[in-house]
Amino acid sequence: MPIRVMLVDDQVLLRTGFRMVLDAQPDMEVVAEAGDGVEALQVLRSTEVDVVLMDVRMPKLDGVEATRRICADPNPPKVLILTTFDLDEYAFSGLKAGASGFMLKDVPPGELLAAIRAVHSGDAVVAPSTTRRLLDRFAPMLPGGSTEPRHKELDRLTDREREVMVLVAQGLSNGEIAARLVLSEATVKTHVGRILTKLGLRDRVQVVVLAYETGLVRAGGHG
Repeated sequence: MPIRVMLVDDQVLLRTGFRMVLDAQPDMEVVAEAGDGVEALQVLRSTEVDVVLMDVRMPKLDGVEATRRICADPNPPKVLILTTFDLDEYAFSGLKAGASGFMLKDVPPGELLAAIRAVHSGDAVVAPSTTRRLLDRFAPMLPGGSTEPRHKELDRLTDREREVMVLVAQGLSNGEIAARLVLSEATVKTHVGRILTKLGLRDRVQVVVLAYETGLVRAGGHG
């Protein structure tokens, strides 16, 4: 069954371009479009969607608030945020709101397709070139005093899991973490799964955000 994709962007031309690229894939199908967040929420009530490609800056209801409302539903589709801006506070807000990924609109088609497949399979995608700069810029704005309970949650992790969490937060893939820690990729995947379960997190994006919120990783990318 193809991945059912919804395009949410106020630029019709952009949606048309994305539709052409996605519909050319044997494993993808664009099943819906919307020009703003309000329309997106309405369409989702009657359309089964797996992955939403969400623009950030739109009239009526922006992509961040639309993402927050979508992700609050039971069994929501995955949301992949697309933005024109390499360093955009909206992108970070979108990840906090529950998006599973963040990509730039000028990303090569192959990378976009890979990101959609990754998000659909349960992975999180943050454009590697922007991960650290995005977090370094916005980590100082994260709440400080309210995170004490989350600090205690980190105590549930083993030393190795904490080590893996730091590397995930620095934007490393499972393969890169495996090479760094001299482990098999399967073992790293198991560690990541345990981290998600123990901390009650949905995906790698939430691991990154929590690592910065709790100070496990500080701005500058070092644990």
